Amino acid sequence: MKTRLSAVAAALLALLVAVLAFGQPAHAAAGFSVANGRLYDANGTEFVMRGVNHAHTWYPQQTSSFADVKALGANTVRVVLSSGDRWTRNTNADVANVISTCKGNRLICVLEVHDTTGYGEQSGAITLDRAVDYWLSLADVLAGQERFVIVNIGNEPYGNQNYASWATDNANAIKRLRAGGLTHTIMVDAPNWGQDWSFTMRDNAASVFAADPARNTVFSIHMYGVFDTAAEISDYLGRFRSAGLPIVVGEFGFNHSDGDPDEDTILAYSQANGIGWLGWSWSGNGGGVEYLDLATSFNPANLTTWGQRLFNGANGIRQTAREASVFSSMPPTTPPPTTPPPTTPPPTTPPPAGGCTATYTVTGQWQGGFQGEVRVTAGSAAITGWTTRWTFANGQSVSQTWSATVTSSGATVTARNVDYNGRLAAGASTTFGFIGGWTGTNSLPAVSCTAS
Repeated sequence: MKTRLSAVAAALLALLVAVLAFGQPAHAAAGFSVANGRLYDANGTEFVMRGVNHAHTWYPQQTSSFADVKALGANTVRVVLSSGDRWTRNTNADVANVISTCKGNRLICVLEVHDTTGYGEQSGAITLDRAVDYWLSLADVLAGQERFVIVNIGNEPYGNQNYASWATDNANAIKRLRAGGLTHTIMVDAPNWGQDWSFTMRDNAASVFAADPARNTVFSIHMYGVFDTAAEISDYLGRFRSAGLPIVVGEFGFNHSDGDPDEDTILAYSQANGIGWLGWSWSGNGGGVEYLDLATSFNPANLTTWGQRLFNGANGIRQTAREASVFSSMPPTTPPPTTPPPTTPPPTTPPPAGGCTATYTVTGQWQGGFQGEVRVTAGSAAITGWTTRWTFANGQSVSQTWSATVTSSGATVTARNVDYNGRLAAGASTTFGFIGGWTGTNSLPAVSCTAS
């Protein structure tokens, strides 16, 4: 279990605020920028990360994962890469494909080098300086992608030992990246396996931020067992907010071998204060932390307990994620159909007491595919469960679902509530979603709802 140290004197915080008394740059039209402790996209619109980590370097064949996490509502994916020092190097061509795939799925791409993990304690871990070598070797791939890519220099760059040089090493790494021509927003991870129990990042973040000639650096804390109380979470994140320094929760889980993180507070405090977060991780965990998989065997239709919490729970991705505004001016990756999908759901009749109604909406459509949503609303009395049915008239099909148990028999689709969304108070609503396929016409079916 990670050791915790007592908080430093409050006077240090005042000093940190004073050190931060330098000007913020104007929003850079070329890409993301930071001002007053907030992250802005290239349109000058504030952007709050709501996404997941994906272990691409160990599962390079799982390219459908990007579309899967997007379909579940994420706006960002943090992608694990390797410099080739500890694992197989992700080549320039591979990284270019990752960026293209993120953009095609309208996801912001946070790229990180994982080989730095636990430097000073973990055998084989590389320095931040070595990670910078890798980023500079990718300069041709990264150039021009500032609107869509954030560069996370190195994952958890120090363990619980030999981390005193964290501030100097990060400052030097940022200066090298800037001198090498990278103008992207840069993200830096905390030491102590990312959890900063020593408060090294917290108390030196202002000087690292000031070392960036572009003033375009974001700090990333990883919240596992060290952050198991609401007080610890709100104090740590709140100090960055008070100091006007940008902070995101770059990794966190609902459980961990070093303790039980308070994920509810992480989500609630982040939502209340406009702080971004990225849950760990989509799928493929091993070494005894398989419980941190959000999806079982990379299957978006089989979310784990942790996945259901992060995507569909209170203050989760589906409730809070907003797509980056830079994608609003981008055309879809495939031409839209010549006939737009209908936007008005078929009329419904008021439900009887204790009954329910359901409305069907197409929330996105592309050639051969679409995303749908069904809203279930209880009638004048509470219900304990619901079942919806519809029949496709034009050969449509359902391939992926979330927040409901869905079965198909020919053209007829039946969707039943899952454990957490069956009980609805009188007049209350819940939604479930799905990915489907279509050819020719994608008309809206009438949907029935039966309460139990």
